[in-house]
Amino acid sequence: MMFRRFIIILFAVLALSANAFAQCSSENTAFNAGEELTYDLFFNWKFVWVSAGSATMNINKTKWEGKSAYKSHLITRTSSRLDRFFMMRDTMQSIMTEDMTPLYYKKGANEGGRYYVDEVWYSYAGGKTHLRQRYKNRNGEVTDKTYDSPKCLYDMMSMMLRARSFKAEDFTKGDKIRLPMADGHKVEDITLIYRGRENFQMKSNGITYRCLVFSFVEYPNGKEKEIITFYISDDENHIPVRLDLFLRFGVAKAYLNKSKGLRHEITSIVQN
Repeated sequence: MMFRRFIIILFAVLALSANAFAQCSSENTAFNAGEELTYDLFFNWKFVWVSAGSATMNINKTKWEGKSAYKSHLITRTSSRLDRFFMMRDTMQSIMTEDMTPLYYKKGANEGGRYYVDEVWYSYAGGKTHLRQRYKNRNGEVTDKTYDSPKCLYDMMSMMLRARSFKAEDFTKGDKIRLPMADGHKVEDITLIYRGRENFQMKSNGITYRCLVFSFVEYPNGKEKEIITFYISDDENHIPVRLDLFLRFGVAKAYLNKSKGLRHEITSIVQN
């Protein structure tokens, strides 16, 4: 599934705690409400890179149970040209407290004719993270589950937003971190590998960024399988500027095209 592990995509720290809610909070130093990022999508189609569509992510303020919170959306759409071969219409939503504690996650997806809706509700009591999970398939069949853990748990969107405030100096090239991530019907461990720093030029606008490079990988049958490699700006914004997605039918890439409402000045652009 193309953007199931999108961006998501960055890095996170897990911790055990006697007070899960307090431990799962974190200071936001990377973004403000009003931020919007726009990406161009490309697919490798029969050894040729073709324009495939667009993706947009935005962050705004909202209310959750009467308290101020962040609400983020990630919307991806294939172009009419690609729809003839593979149609994708994905919308991901995350709600977090102002100190980055997950509250709610939803993904509605139509990917190549496969339709489903994931939802996760978070609560915190007794030193644990409690999840209520719901999965709805294209036939309207609904599955509800619950899951409790002494660890902090995240979904793809909340993990990415929280991780943007972490310091790259805390990582050494080759470091690996196991991360438990939730969707509507399960919690699974994904391994994050820090690949180091490199410069990369955007395909869409020609801008070159100094980036921190990370990969999410799985280990089916004990062998490393790369899911996604992503590149975040090496500055205080830590915005995802490029993503390489390894799909069942090939490779897809997303390049940052436009950004607005950033909290900090972009200092990671490399002058050519």
